Amino acid sequence: MHSEHVASRSADQKDSSRESRNGNGTPQLDAVSLAIIEQLQEDGRRPYAAIGKAVGLSEAAVRQRVQKLLDQGVMQIVAVTDPLTVGFRRQAMVGINVEGDVESIADALTAMSEVEYVVMTAGSFDILAEIVCEDDDHLLDVINKRIRALPGVRSTESFVYLKLKKQTYMWGTR
Repeated sequence: MHSEHVASRSADQKDSSRESRNGNGTPQLDAVSLAIIEQLQEDGRRPYAAIGKAVGLSEAAVRQRVQKLLDQGVMQIVAVTDPLTVGFRRQAMVGINVEGDVESIADALTAMSEVEYVVMTAGSFDILAEIVCEDDDHLLDVINKRIRALPGVRSTESFVYLKLKKQTYMWGTR
């Protein structure tokens, strides 16, 4: 794991490293920030002092790094729930084919509170959108009256979730 390797270097050396942006504006992350991200992927509530010990930084330095990663949009720290346990009985992935500007449709979907995930794709669909709803009537309303009503939506195909077997956010860092 990154943490063990990173901890072997001196704290001063690690903390003095500054992250820059590459040519497309994406932050370039150093080994310490990657190790912090891995620590938080394992446990988003892990105390900064424990993270600091693992990566060789002070609690204050970890707090500063985490805030910078949040501000840059590199990561989010959120509570992930099982939708069924909090009143949302229906989930679906909706494949959408678009005529014209795909980005404008993606932006409109992003603004819908029921839409949790929007990705523009290559292949059978132009956009995939994950929807979380209270029940089948709510899902029908979102698809029929809101998504299909967007100018430029040519067709939709819905994939209703019967059972979620795996959902993880622990893909690590590279």
